Amino acid sequence: MQVVKRIFHFYLNSSVHVAFAASAMAWVTLVELNLAYDKYLLSFIFFATITGYNFVKYFGLAKFHHRRLAGWLKVIQVFSFIAFLSMCYFAIYLEINTLTLIGILGLVTFFYAIPVMIPKHYMFDSHKNLRQIGGLKVYVIALVWTFSTVFLPVVNNAISIDTDIVIIGIQRFCFVLVIMLPFEIRDLNYDSLKLATIPQKIGIEKTKIFGVLLLTVVIMLEYATEELSVNNKVSTLIIGLVTLLFLLFSNKNQSQYYSAFWVESLPIIWLGILLIIS
Repeated sequence: MQVVKRIFHFYLNSSVHVAFAASAMAWVTLVELNLAYDKYLLSFIFFATITGYNFVKYFGLAKFHHRRLAGWLKVIQVFSFIAFLSMCYFAIYLEINTLTLIGILGLVTFFYAIPVMIPKHYMFDSHKNLRQIGGLKVYVIALVWTFSTVFLPVVNNAISIDTDIVIIGIQRFCFVLVIMLPFEIRDLNYDSLKLATIPQKIGIEKTKIFGVLLLTVVIMLEYATEELSVNNKVSTLIIGLVTLLFLLFSNKNQSQYYSAFWVESLPIIWLGILLIIS
């Protein structure tokens, strides 16, 4: 059991689980728009997510422990480097316009983790990266996820961005914001007050109300689209209700895997629902 537990922790800590979630969400877009399964794009998103998340999470640790890295961090570094090489390999098969958009998203990720020159009144400490700007974190992450899982598939398939695709983009942005709220509620015990997270600013109850409103927007927008099938609308309604339950039952003292595994699994569950009923 101890070996299984270590493997599972590595699965979570190395960002493999969140990578599956990102790939699943991009696959949802392909299914919704009746696009062919694209193993190169989905594989790129998978390995790019591992690379980006581990870069953001462990850059500071690696810099601090560059001479005496803990064993687990060394393993994750090697694993991340392999993921980076895999990402580069699959990028070869993507369209030029897609690579341009990827470059922009890469810059956002870079400045999210690396110190840059930002006016001090926006910061709560001396780290000076986008991640440390009060209240901005969740919106940056939601925006990157939206472009990665909606607009990358669209651009790579040379589809013009019409009203329905814009609606899907807004839906995805709202959905990602909602599934981040349980994480923010969990981290109330640890986050500095100067981070100005949503629960810190408005409290847990109002945060849940905010999430309910966002889910309402997601579902209402689904029925505002013209081209999406009934199966798409049903899957969105189901995943909206499942997400609502996870949001309502989230609290500061949630179990270790409540957000890190179960909430993070929601995009994978969404894909499963969509594939089953399609």
